[in-house]
Amino acid sequence: MASAVNGEALLSRSSIFDLDYSSTSVQLQLVGLGFGFYAIVFLLSHFLSVLLSRTYLCLSAKEKVFWCLAATRAIFGLQGSWAGLRALMEDGPVSVEKVRGQTGWSWFMVLTACGFFVFENVALHGSNLMFRSFDAPLAVHHAFALVGFSGIVLCRDVGHFLPAVTLLLEMSTPFTCISWMLLKLLIFLVGLALLTLLINPMWMHKKTMQLLNPVDWNFSNQVAPEDDPAAGKAHRS
Repeated sequence: MASAVNGEALLSRSSIFDLDYSSTSVQLQLVGLGFGFYAIVFLLSHFLSVLLSRTYLCLSAKEKVFWCLAATRAIFGLQGSWAGLRALMEDGPVSVEKVRGQTGWSWFMVLTACGFFVFENVALHGSNLMFRSFDAPLAVHHAFALVGFSGIVLCRDVGHFLPAVTLLLEMSTPFTCISWMLLKLLIFLVGLALLTLLINPMWMHKKTMQLLNPVDWNFSNQVAPEDDPAAGKAHRS
């Protein structure tokens, strides 16, 4: 009976954070989990936007990719904000021992963040090849992020306080991405309003005038020739 109770207590305390993070296999699986999760978020953003957003359908292919990447970065921004705030506010090994402090959730955060940065680099260079463009500052930014977090994984004795707090910089990412989407929506609504209030009435007016005055409007700017009285008299004489 006591062993059963102890077993239930152990199961209740166990979570996804209670893994053998010293295992290379576990590390690779969590990096792959981070990559796969954010790739799914990217694809879901595309399909949901196609179904729900008329603004998305009016964007160019390059802007659609950026739209989906913005949604994906917003989700990662929430993860980074959670990790940074927890490192600052929680009284645990990560915050107490800032140089070498590690724990299960910090390892999970570092490894899945590596997966996200792998996804970011793949998406960036894939879009560069597709659209024949190259953003050097953004490429350097993504490369440094991937190299930095990969170094944290390889140097297993390094504490996770600094990388967790660094991810707190991603707190602004959801608001930046949402503001970009709202800007595109605003541009679409302004264009729709101009079409409804200005262009449509002008077009209806022109079509109404064509209906009431059936002339060839392609030559409407030409002045019709008038009869010459002198020429008429000469002809009659």
